[in-house]
Amino acid sequence: MRHKIRTNRLDRFSSLRKATINSLSRALFLGQSIKTTYARAEAACGQIERLISLAKENSLASKRRAYRVLQDHRLVSRLFGETAALFKDRKSGFTRILKLGKRRGDGAQMVIFELMEKKEKPKKEKAHKKEEAAHLPEKPHSAPIEDKSKSLRKKEPAKKFLGGIKNIFKKERDSL
Repeated sequence: MRHKIRTNRLDRFSSLRKATINSLSRALFLGQSIKTTYARAEAACGQIERLISLAKENSLASKRRAYRVLQDHRLVSRLFGETAALFKDRKSGFTRILKLGKRRGDGAQMVIFELMEKKEKPKKEKAHKKEEAAHLPEKPHSAPIEDKSKSLRKKEPAKKFLGGIKNIFKKERDSL
């Protein structure tokens, strides 16, 4: 019996379960929001909380511990630089799980698993681009303007299919 064992097994061996949770952690730090199942989000939540707590410490040992999970130097530096700065005032509760509904195929509960604080991406203004385009001189057309007389001429017929089916039957065949 499994009394007092809190690990959600996710129907995987321990090595595969660890790889799944590490992969979810990487994806969450890259995208700041992912769509997954409720069980996977719950399993990964603890590890992500620990990683952000490590990032707030900002020591060499904590960077090495984070690298063991994330396996990417750029992602570790991003975690310790950008993500830790977002959560400097928080002590816990770095992630949230928003339920979406059940998956059609197997009925699994789908969720959006995201960080509580997100880095905002700068939005590009479309009006600004239009103003820049208005200041640029117009480029001449690359294609020359066609004469109307050329368009009124008769078009040449397209090539015949297989040199014309008529020619196939005209050929004299060898007789026996």
